[in-house]
Amino acid sequence: MENEEKIINKGEEDEMRIYGYTFCPWKLVLVAVGVLCTGGFLLLLLYWMPEWRVKAACRRASLRGCQVVLLRTTDEFQTWFCAKVRTVLSLGLHPFQTPKYVSEKVTNGCSSHLCITPSDENGSDVNGYSKAHLQEIRCFTHHSMKYFWNDVIQNFGSIKGLDESTSCSSIHNEHSRGLTKGMRDYRKLFYGVNEIAVKVPSIFKLLIKEVLNPFYIFQLFSVILWSTDEYYYYAAAIVIMSLISVVSSLYTIRKQYQMLHEMVAAHSVVRVSVSRANQGAEEILSTELVPGDVIVVPLNGMIMPCDAVLVSGTCIVNESMLTGESVPVTKTNLPNPTEDARALADEVYSPEGHRRHTLFCGTTVIQTRFYSGELVKAIVVRTGFSTSKGQLVRSILYPKPMDFKLYRDAYMFLLCLVGVAAVGFLYTVVISILYEVSAKIIIIESLDIITITVPPALPAAMTAGIVYAQRRLKKVGIFCISPQRINICGQLNLICFDKTGTLTEDGLDLWGFQRVESSRFLLPEESACSEALVKSPFVACMATCHSLTKIEGVLSGDPLDLKMFEATGWILEEATEEETALHNQIMPTVVRPPKQFLQDSKPASHKEMELFELSASYEIGIVRQFPFSSALQRMCVVARALGQKRMDAYVKGAPEVVAGLCKRETVPSDFERVLEEYTRQGFRVIALAHKKLESKLTWHKVLNVGRDVIEANMDFMGLIVMQNKLKQETPAVLEDLHKAGIRTVMVTGDNMLTAISVARDCGMIQPQDKVIIADALPPKDGQPARVNWHYADALPKDASATLAIDVEDIPIKLAHKSFEDLQVTRYHFAMNGKSFAVIQEHFQDLIPKLVLHGTIFARMAPDQKTQLVEALQNVDYYVGMCGDGANDCGALKQAHGGISLSELEASVASPFTSRTPSITCVPNLIREGRAALITSFCVFKFMALYSIIQYVSVTLLYSIQSNLGDFQFLFIDLAIILVVVFTMSLNPAWKELVAQRPPSGLISGTLLCSVLSQILISLGFQTLGFLWVRRQPWYETRAPLSRNVCDVSGVPFANASQHNSTSVHDEHNIQNYENTTIFFISSFQYLIVAVAFSKGRPFRQPCYKNYFFVISILVLYAVILTILLHPVASVDTFLELVCLPHSWRGKVLLIVAINAFVSILVENVLLDTVLWKALFSRDKQGEYCLASSSSSSFSSSSSHPPQETLGGWRWCALPALLRSRRKPPKAKYMHLAQELLVDPEWPPKPSTTTEARAPGNGSSYQIVTVT
Repeated sequence: MENEEKIINKGEEDEMRIYGYTFCPWKLVLVAVGVLCTGGFLLLLLYWMPEWRVKAACRRASLRGCQVVLLRTTDEFQTWFCAKVRTVLSLGLHPFQTPKYVSEKVTNGCSSHLCITPSDENGSDVNGYSKAHLQEIRCFTHHSMKYFWNDVIQNFGSIKGLDESTSCSSIHNEHSRGLTKGMRDYRKLFYGVNEIAVKVPSIFKLLIKEVLNPFYIFQLFSVILWSTDEYYYYAAAIVIMSLISVVSSLYTIRKQYQMLHEMVAAHSVVRVSVSRANQGAEEILSTELVPGDVIVVPLNGMIMPCDAVLVSGTCIVNESMLTGESVPVTKTNLPNPTEDARALADEVYSPEGHRRHTLFCGTTVIQTRFYSGELVKAIVVRTGFSTSKGQLVRSILYPKPMDFKLYRDAYMFLLCLVGVAAVGFLYTVVISILYEVSAKIIIIESLDIITITVPPALPAAMTAGIVYAQRRLKKVGIFCISPQRINICGQLNLICFDKTGTLTEDGLDLWGFQRVESSRFLLPEESACSEALVKSPFVACMATCHSLTKIEGVLSGDPLDLKMFEATGWILEEATEEETALHNQIMPTVVRPPKQFLQDSKPASHKEMELFELSASYEIGIVRQFPFSSALQRMCVVARALGQKRMDAYVKGAPEVVAGLCKRETVPSDFERVLEEYTRQGFRVIALAHKKLESKLTWHKVLNVGRDVIEANMDFMGLIVMQNKLKQETPAVLEDLHKAGIRTVMVTGDNMLTAISVARDCGMIQPQDKVIIADALPPKDGQPARVNWHYADALPKDASATLAIDVEDIPIKLAHKSFEDLQVTRYHFAMNGKSFAVIQEHFQDLIPKLVLHGTIFARMAPDQKTQLVEALQNVDYYVGMCGDGANDCGALKQAHGGISLSELEASVASPFTSRTPSITCVPNLIREGRAALITSFCVFKFMALYSIIQYVSVTLLYSIQSNLGDFQFLFIDLAIILVVVFTMSLNPAWKELVAQRPPSGLISGTLLCSVLSQILISLGFQTLGFLWVRRQPWYETRAPLSRNVCDVSGVPFANASQHNSTSVHDEHNIQNYENTTIFFISSFQYLIVAVAFSKGRPFRQPCYKNYFFVISILVLYAVILTILLHPVASVDTFLELVCLPHSWRGKVLLIVAINAFVSILVENVLLDTVLWKALFSRDKQGEYCLASSSSSSFSSSSSHPPQETLGGWRWCALPALLRSRRKPPKAKYMHLAQELLVDPEWPPKPSTTTEARAPGNGSSYQIVTVT
């Protein structure tokens, strides 16, 4: 049992393995001794490594009796956490059991808490209970969630509310009466206080946490070491820089906490009215709520402090905080299976499945409607961090670690530098022993070489480029809450777009409608505002079948409903609160046409006549509403016209769904053809249906009848055609992305044919491209699951411009030897959400192949959008997601770069938010991401070279028992490095996207060659200067303190010689010819590599447009040249330089000039032109081909590669595969694309079916050809 390994949160995003441990006394003693012996370093190490901390102080134990739990995530990061297990005493083991003594507690009128900790025990009686009545409960807290021990599953688990395994019938029958105070207190033990607590840490706590960062500990070690070596000024400068960095970091972190705290805390604590079991209503603070409490929603609404399910009444809610859509949503009460035939008896309640009945935490209830004498009530189902808002806040507080190759490689590179430092350490020790140096000096100098090799300013330097990119994004209206993702956006090679509101305009315009009479379509009509149609069922359906409401006198609701209702010209009136209170039922919403539409309307001259006309006018009352359901793809209302005995049912929704509800004889025979014509042109089509209800269905019966009864055997009435126009900028942006080799995918909730049409209109699919529709069907009647493949008509709208192509004649093998054939046979997959679900369940092997060429994903539910993003990431795509915030939150969070076009609070879920509701933000973000990524590479390379150049300088000087002086270090680090690093990061992004993408990591051929070549050049020229100066006839081993070797041809040199002749004894041997020579050469080398590494095109603006950088470099060159060629005694004294002969200064300048020429030549000519094109035209991921992207054979289609796999890599990868033994690409999607080139069965042929095989038959599916 001690070695048991269990899993908590199984199948969820935060799934973790859990291990039990108990404290071990002798291990604790050993750790204490180790901490004392290492001067506290062991304690720091254990603080940084939770796994080591637990294993060092504890021994393995069973989970049942453990004192500490060790947690490890099961994702690719394998992150470790630890938590201490607490024990509390309670009257029961589960929140939903009813302990025997709770009722006694209530009866006696005592309201003290029903739980205590063991430390509260006094004698045999605790708060009125004997120990025999109390039971131990063991729990721990991790990431704001409590986990309790469960004896049944012998594991810890989070306590769920009423959102799991609770039937709808039990919610009404068992939980609708409310809780007693005793039960409330009992449950509060398990659920805690109902608040989403984002505590702003104290400055002291943040300071300790920040200072204990390994980076600052290393800096502290460096400062102590430099102080020991009497480098006081340099140490003081580093301390000041570190303090500035710490203060800046503390300010930023605290500000972010405060912003999140203010966002969460706003209206989070309110007073609510709660129904107590048999005790009436009670007003309490919302923090006291627990699952099972029944809250009364007030008339004027409220901001929900928890997740609750409506059990009586109706609410109009603004859910913009969660969905990003500010359209009011109508919430109805949860159907009661015992009273309502429409509800399934054994249906299990779930907040997502019953969204239309659930009030979510943080959303605003605008209005309520209720029965006379019956309040609007909702039962609390989730509280605190378990609510929808709480989960959103948790994802912000505890974000998933970013897995980006750059950061992994950065650590690898640092390890390499540590290896180099180890070599220098050993070299220093050996040299010092040979020179018989004291042990103290050996330790100091050998450790000093480590601080030189690993630059302390590296993290700050790496962050600079991201900060500058974030500022530039802010200027173009893109706001970022996760700056580290900016670099990742530089690697995006696939963008998923929502359609409505993203690619197309947010609103819909009514294009027209086509009614049906006698099972035949009439001619299309444009206006519904006519006397002939005013009393027709078609217009009545348009006027009643919606969820519109009046808020402060303004009609509000879904934009589609609004357009449809406005097209009728009718008037909507709602009952006032006073009218509602006078009736036994909810007063119906009434709609009526304007009087001028009624043929029998006459002008009235008296008030009595007006009253008579009003009562005689035509109006319809909406008796009952079945709100729109995305799962059902329709909505329904029951209405009754004034004076009519029988009620009417009206349905509107997706045409194929509505047609399935209608009597077959009422649906026109050419329904599918007409529908396809509209959808192929990109119109959004809504179907309407109607039926007269039986006269026996009274008002009361209608309120309880099932939806399926109402919606059965309808009469098909016709189609409403809505026009959803493309945004003006959409085609141009998509063309830019295609030119840059970035795939585009449409993920929408709309009709598939409409989506295909929009994709062709905006250029996502070219006219000559083939579209293959995957229509998957689940297993049925013993038949296996199957996918039917259909080839959509690929003709452009102007059919006269192209000859018709018979789908049967389409060549099946689309990968041909000639590029011309390949160019005209590109293909795309299209599928709907139902097919995607079936393929995910029964055809797992097909998913990678389909997402490789999938372009249209229609009728996708919100969770399916997230699954699609995951599937694309699983084949190594860097995925961006652009949506308007509505239903896209999950996908926006899951994508590498999620961009929300909504300014509402839903943008909190997205790393990036664009204030401009336009997809122009996508190329802007990618350009800035690429610029930031290249800047990170440049800065990292520069910092690596800086440390290596200084390492070489110090190593050469150590060989003669010398070193750089205190102020020399200071000048190099502050005047040169700091200025260069923070100005070289200022290069703006290149003005347009290009087909190349920057490498994704530091461990790539070009970058390694670049760094290694510059290291060798720097090493060579420093060594040359070091050896050459020792061969000069005037050279002396020690500093020339007594003899003037300068050419005294002018005052400056005389001043310098005077300074030398009066110098005091040089204890550290700083003032010598080697030191001064190395100082000048290395100072110039820092500037040379800075210029060499400051690349411009194709990802950043040229460095000469970075004016701050240019000015900084010129000023530094001028300063160093002045010190070299025109020495001043005070400056030489300050920098501890010796006077060099005039001739040698000229030679040093010559060395520097040749060094600069060689460095620039190697970096910008040999590497960028010869080596890049010869060896790295396709990067390690196999994601693009620079060499061939400009070839003439590709120029005709390069303006629009529909898929990167076909339009980009194949042009370079295919010939390369045939003529070379190049390694296969590492990216899974590239490897798969190569396999599909030689697969004779792919893509599927027209009119074929893929069937799922039975388990155990080898392959998971087989191809069956339908004849």
